[in-house]
Amino acid sequence: MRPDTPAEHVDHNAEAARLERTAGLYPEDAEHLLLQAAAHLELADDRPRASTLYDHLLSTPDSLENPLLVRALKAANLWEYGHEAEARAIIDGVRAASPRDPAPWVIVAEALESHDELEAAQETFTEGATLLLTDVTDPPYATHPLLFGRHRVRRMLGMPHDDWDTRADTLHKAPVSLDELHDPKRVWSLGSDNPAELQAEIARLQSELTTAREALSRPFPVAILHWPADELAELVAAYPSLGSEYPSHEEHLATIETSLRELAASGTGNLGIVPGTVPSYEAFAASELASPADALLLPQYATTLAARGRAVAWPPERGGACWCGSGRTYEGCHGGGA
Repeated sequence: MRPDTPAEHVDHNAEAARLERTAGLYPEDAEHLLLQAAAHLELADDRPRASTLYDHLLSTPDSLENPLLVRALKAANLWEYGHEAEARAIIDGVRAASPRDPAPWVIVAEALESHDELEAAQETFTEGATLLLTDVTDPPYATHPLLFGRHRVRRMLGMPHDDWDTRADTLHKAPVSLDELHDPKRVWSLGSDNPAELQAEIARLQSELTTAREALSRPFPVAILHWPADELAELVAAYPSLGSEYPSHEEHLATIETSLRELAASGTGNLGIVPGTVPSYEAFAASELASPADALLLPQYATTLAARGRAVAWPPERGGACWCGSGRTYEGCHGGGA
């Protein structure tokens, strides 16, 4: 699916089939690819088939990077086509497992919210926030939906603001405040015959839609290829002509950081870094009927890895480890002076 393809023009069944075929070619990325395929099947309203994909993934839970995420998605999907009891049981299990990733918390809480279980949704959002954000001064980007969802449900329940609601207001960057976006009375304005009220509500809905699209319109990052030191040494030894691309490992790392900063300065968003390995690169070259010594193949390899979900977001979160693998914080390594 191209990033610029309108959602209403996508053949979701065909896209799901393509992703399933790709998962067969790249079993190490099957989890990421099959989750995308299941999402397309849900959009195509083929929810039983989506559940089949979730079950396929969960049949080998030890091989999954995030089995609780798969379980949460399965629960949300099951509830949508009538399997409420099973969905509730899975949701209870996800909550009891206390995942350290915010995504499962958000998915099960929103599933409860969408079925008018507002008290349970608020409790779930709060459990996730308590586990992941207690004593965290700068919430990571991935946790923002947890705070925003909690704010929304509490607003619908008429609960007073607390510290996390205030934090959510601070993190929200759209021109319309969260209090306005999450105001339960907004729905009444849609029935108004006052043009000014209708125009104001349209502006609020456009702002909310823009925020949602920003979160969902990232098929994969613009990614730069990163060779760890041992992999780069092996690559250049096997294909000496690539030495002109990579004079030294230190220069390679510096070039990555410089390129990413230039892209960010030009306004390019959703940047990432993909680690390469020689066996993977050689397999990719073979699939393209090309020689690994061809330098023109390198950016294509990076894009393919990013499309398979192998990219790590750049820049790292504040205080996070540097992308280069030095073990130091990003600020104390390649992020110094940024």
